[in-house]
Amino acid sequence: MREFKLSTGSRDEFVDITGRVREAVAASGVADGACRVFVPHTTAAVTINEGADPAVTRDIIMELDKVIPHRDGYAHAEGNSAAHIKASLVGSSETILVSGGSLVLGTWQAVYFCEFDGPRTRKFLVKVGEV
Repeated sequence: MREFKLSTGSRDEFVDITGRVREAVAASGVADGACRVFVPHTTAAVTINEGADPAVTRDIIMELDKVIPHRDGYAHAEGNSAAHIKASLVGSSETILVSGGSLVLGTWQAVYFCEFDGPRTRKFLVKVGEV
């Protein structure tokens, strides 16, 4: 298992971590199997979506903010309930197939760390294994 750290720069942000996940796959030596990406935070998540046009991730954040506004009379005293809800909806892990020693992603797909309570220093974990 590999642990990666990253710093986010805004409250809501998608950070492309595809290169680091590929690095973990290459270092694992696994030719065919699966790669699990896990975010051990309650106000952050991980997802796979289009990596070619940055407008896509901006649109996702914009729509999440419409459905789950930052302030909405939440009871949680810390003031970051929206981040907790967004993280629960997006999810804390992704599984990606590995074939021929490479991630099996579509042409336009990228792996994103999703920050919903930044800016912060965060981490994510990658585990690669044969299936």
